[in-house]
Amino acid sequence: MEQKVIYSRDYSQRRSVMNRRSFLSLTASSLAFPCPQAPGPGKSDRVKGVRLSITWGMLRKMPVADGLALLARLGYDAFEMFDWRDSNLLETFAAEMKKYPMVCACLVANKGVTAPGCGLVNPREREGFLEQIHLAVEAAKKVNSRRLVVLTGNELGGMPRSEQMANAAAALRYAAPILEKNGITAVVEILNTYVDHAGYFLYYVRDGAELIERVGSPNVRLLFDIYHVQIMEGNLIENIRMNTDRIGHFHIGDVPGRNEPGTGEINYRNVFKVIYELSERFPGYAALEYRPKAPLEENLAAMRQLANFS
Repeated sequence: MEQKVIYSRDYSQRRSVMNRRSFLSLTASSLAFPCPQAPGPGKSDRVKGVRLSITWGMLRKMPVADGLALLARLGYDAFEMFDWRDSNLLETFAAEMKKYPMVCACLVANKGVTAPGCGLVNPREREGFLEQIHLAVEAAKKVNSRRLVVLTGNELGGMPRSEQMANAAAALRYAAPILEKNGITAVVEILNTYVDHAGYFLYYVRDGAELIERVGSPNVRLLFDIYHVQIMEGNLIENIRMNTDRIGHFHIGDVPGRNEPGTGEINYRNVFKVIYELSERFPGYAALEYRPKAPLEENLAAMRQLANFS
């Protein structure tokens, strides 16, 4: 029998009030902790700090050329998650990113969180899911992307979770040879069901870990969205440490409100430190995905400092 989870925190009544000055103050205080030790002998090529990517939704009001120029000027080398199904937009990104040492960290394979016909838990949607994988792989090649975000879709009423888990694993096993052949990794995202995505299938880290183990492919891993995991269960640092070999990507946002680090309850200074310490086993990116309260350029510069321990 499945246990019901009782959720007692009322996020609707919690408000974070932060102006530009308080944001900078919090960020500065988070940088006051001692830095991790510098790389030792033989590790001089190790990236200093956590490798950051930017979800394009944060820059969506800017032309592609201007957005990429801003990221390059601020020292970012990765962006992700634009609408690759818009062929003109895809070609624009492919052309503009050649001007910079820039990569597309990941694209989203499914049409949406609840888009019909391409989920994992319903075996009738398997063909549609694999079709989206094929299309996304071809798009990824054009922008040098090595990650595809995969969404499980919502739970199916009347079907045991164990059966839905088996269906999801089977769908990913079918996708694995396509991914492996093209050198691309699928990262299956954990989402919260309390605030944003009621009904979504994959909402606990332990279930995500089980799914990855069932698939058994190095090209299928977890997308550990820190915002979503904090809402569902917390215990962020231990969850990251226990699942480093299963994680292929991180998403970043504070709780409550999905704003920038420093506006909520998560100690991102400590979370980033753990990701950095495990970086030899985690070669991927941590992507900023939030609604910034501070001015965008100022915000992105502060996040670089936070992630680089500088």
